[in-house]
Amino acid sequence: MSRILIAGAFAPLILAAGAVEARAQDPHAGHGAPPAPAQTRPAPDPHAAHRAPPRQTPPAADPHAGHDMSAMQGPPPDVPTSADDPGRPPETPAPAAALGGPVHAADAVFGAEAMARARQGLLAENGDVRTIAVFIDRLEAGSGDGAEAWAWEAEGWSGGDIHRFWWKSEGEGDFGGGLETVELQALYSRAVTPFWNLQAGMRQDIRPDGEDATHLVLGVQGLAPHWWEIDAAAFLSTDGDLTARVEAEYDQRITQRWILQPRVEIEAAASESPALETGSGLTSVEAGLRLRYEIRREFAPYVGVEWTRAFGDTADYIEAAGGEAETTRFVVGLKAWF
Repeated sequence: MSRILIAGAFAPLILAAGAVEARAQDPHAGHGAPPAPAQTRPAPDPHAAHRAPPRQTPPAADPHAGHDMSAMQGPPPDVPTSADDPGRPPETPAPAAALGGPVHAADAVFGAEAMARARQGLLAENGDVRTIAVFIDRLEAGSGDGAEAWAWEAEGWSGGDIHRFWWKSEGEGDFGGGLETVELQALYSRAVTPFWNLQAGMRQDIRPDGEDATHLVLGVQGLAPHWWEIDAAAFLSTDGDLTARVEAEYDQRITQRWILQPRVEIEAAASESPALETGSGLTSVEAGLRLRYEIRREFAPYVGVEWTRAFGDTADYIEAAGGEAETTRFVVGLKAWF
């Protein structure tokens, strides 16, 4: 009984000692962890239904942004093809004071005489240049219908762009019979448009076997549409005989050096002239085709064929002199200019 009482008295001490020993073994004993907080649901996003799409990288800045490009849709407005182009934008007239001074203000500084010479030099350097040119259109020999003949046609000028002295020469002969006809013209030529010249002067015919003749000449020469070179003239002889001639030729380039040239010459007379051995109306037609090779632009040999036909009383005069009214011949020749 006593043992039970003793054990009961020492029981609290034994339990207390066990608790101290347990605390000594657990360093965190007595440090209770705080209770875990309750999990809270996040608040709803008021912009969830209005979420913006992902941002994109902006394009590079346009260097012409803000520049009005409408004026570049057509040709530049102030680039006319000539000074009086109707499409040229209007210009503000010069103020009256700008025209109130002397005509040539530099005269007051350098002297009127010195400036007059300077202006003449400037005029010569900008359009009043004197030039000389010589063209040998045909220098050829031909054979056909039992005859061998030779011929030439040349022309040239001396002067400026507006006023020129123009000369022309042509002739033909027979290798067996010598010179037949020579024609010389001395003309004043004036440019009336950029492509046409008005010409007037004298023509002299030389015929070893016939009568010589002198004519007044009035004609035009220039470049027609489609690049046809035209030479047309009327001739009035000292005997009152009126005749006319039209020549047309065209250079058809096959390559840069090979050129095919068709050529046509038509002559007519207002009345019959025994002195000139021509009848009235259409007197003759000459058509040729020549193929040349430009060794240089200024030097080109050629070969070709030429057909000639006389009409009416003119054909009778030719046949009476022992010739033929219609002939065809092959030619070889040279075209040059300098």
